[in-house]
Amino acid sequence: MDGEQWLTSYRERLDSLGARAAQAREALADVDATASSRDGAVTVTVDPAGALRRLVLGERSAELSRVQLAAAVLATAREAQAAAAQRAAEAVAPLLGEHSEAMRVVRAHLEGAR
Repeated sequence: MDGEQWLTSYRERLDSLGARAAQAREALADVDATASSRDGAVTVTVDPAGALRRLVLGERSAELSRVQLAAAVLATAREAQAAAAQRAAEAVAPLLGEHSEAMRVVRAHLEGAR
């Protein structure tokens, strides 16, 4: 392989990698998950990193103390984040390869965010 062929091959790999990164960003853009507390006091929607996208306080929330309500919000958000992280991993696995090093890094990052 001469220098020109090597450079062409390298550029093709970079283009392919860039395309897969764009696909992964697109796949992750709309990933979220919603969870509700058992008593219905709290419903939250979060992204895979746990960022709150939506919070709904049900009628039951008025019966809780501030400490109980805060605990319910946090517990429900953790439950939703775990589901969102799983969805995020499922969304990018076909692009990265189920057993690739990149997929292991993604899973470790998502698990660390819990």
